[in-house]
Amino acid sequence: MDSLRYELPEVTIRSISVGEMDNNVYLLTSRKSGAQVLIDAADDLPAIQQLLTDGASDAAADAQLALIATTHQHWDHVRALAGLVAATGAKTAAGADDADELPAAVDVRLEHLDVGTFDGFELTAVHLRGHTPGSIAYVYQDPAGPAHIFSGDSLFPGGVGNTDKDPERFASLLKDVRERLFDAYPDDTLVHPGHGKSTTLGAERPHLDEWQERGW
Repeated sequence: MDSLRYELPEVTIRSISVGEMDNNVYLLTSRKSGAQVLIDAADDLPAIQQLLTDGASDAAADAQLALIATTHQHWDHVRALAGLVAATGAKTAAGADDADELPAAVDVRLEHLDVGTFDGFELTAVHLRGHTPGSIAYVYQDPAGPAHIFSGDSLFPGGVGNTDKDPERFASLLKDVRERLFDAYPDDTLVHPGHGKSTTLGAERPHLDEWQERGW
């Protein structure tokens, strides 16, 4: 099980990969308050519960899961969602256009640039249309360093997410990724995708025109 950890001044970011598709599950924990947000309860509820326990050790106060945030509706990103809601009672959030397809009720239906405020940090929702209608990237702006984008399956090292060879969906996703991520954030911004390794906007920026030309 691959994992990563970033110790930032105000939050700690941890991740694990779960399931046969190596889905990334991310956890942000406020170092001061213990407030936690988990991004994509993809699979393997016991592993996610262990991630929450591990993240609790990053905080000076008792940890509490404030929100389970989903990047998009696809089955491999939500298999542990209902179980985690039942186990924790935490609220849920997802893009408004994907919310009805999730296997658990969605408490917060997100629109573009909605901001979630937690005790010790904020997350901004960025709507990226194309992989699914309601795909959301979650952005944490570290006050002491680069931003962290949790991009789901909308942006990976080497390209945007799958749009099933649909030219309209591809054009929509690439346009949103260009305008709402690459035009909005600097090169040192870290990108943490739904599968695989992290990258930076700077590493991917030179290839945007190549992606446009190849059509995927």
